[in-house]
Amino acid sequence: MIKKEFGIDQNGRELTEHRTVTLPVACYETTIVRHVHGHIPLHWHEELQFVLVVQGEALFHVNDQKIIVAKGDGLFINSGCMHMAEEQNEHENCIYLCLNISPHFVVPSELYLKYVYPYISATNLPYLQIKGEISWGAQVLGAIRHVKKDLDEQPPFYEMNVASSLLTIWKNLITGGSALEYNPSEIIKSRRMKEMLEWIHLHFAEPIKLEDIARAGQLSRSETCRYFTQMLNSTPMQYVIDYRIQKSVELLQLMERSITEIAYEVGFNSTSYFIHQFRKNKQITPLKFRRQMELRNKIRRA
Repeated sequence: MIKKEFGIDQNGRELTEHRTVTLPVACYETTIVRHVHGHIPLHWHEELQFVLVVQGEALFHVNDQKIIVAKGDGLFINSGCMHMAEEQNEHENCIYLCLNISPHFVVPSELYLKYVYPYISATNLPYLQIKGEISWGAQVLGAIRHVKKDLDEQPPFYEMNVASSLLTIWKNLITGGSALEYNPSEIIKSRRMKEMLEWIHLHFAEPIKLEDIARAGQLSRSETCRYFTQMLNSTPMQYVIDYRIQKSVELLQLMERSITEIAYEVGFNSTSYFIHQFRKNKQITPLKFRRQMELRNKIRRA
């Protein structure tokens, strides 16, 4: 299964249900540039995520960190952590396997409090790089491939095979990781950041001021700017513009809407300013982008 795009709610949480009919697990192949935005937008979810890059190099943003993951290596992204992905090198068509798992399915329920909860609640483990040349890393990456194969082919007893592979993945991850830390200020920081993003995602089509965003996070203007700079490498107002552009990309696929209608619908107060910001963000005008999307869809349908 190739996953090309997904929905994100107002809080930045991914809406995709990561599961098969019988298991709270999903494993799919992602080609970054095939996503409608040309990258995987900022989002988060409760599931644990394991990535294995099979072609090219990916640049992942996890909270306030940037991590380059090369072919043959992987990345663990913890539950609830904000993340996005883009190609490290243009035109490489980076492809990775993405395994998402409910934290409650990694180990038997009787072992959850001892072997899972401490790791998903630790504040010093938003992610962990997984190197293929290290023994425990090779075990994890090999198990990801086994899960993908079992879910695709569904041989007899494949559910038990998947459960066994997940135990292998988790045991190697926690034995290969570092000591856990719990910083209450980091928990509060993450919550406030999500509250501000949720407010923006709900009100992006309206006039927005920095004071509005700060109020949503119960912060001062300067603290709000510092949060966005540290965690998203952006100013709050630039994030608003970028999010409006992101929403316009989705609307541009609806051919019945004009460029002007879309500009006002996503919160820009003039068509010319929308076109300027779109070109600045995407290096192409909205009209040319729409034509490219239309041509791409025709090719796919042919």
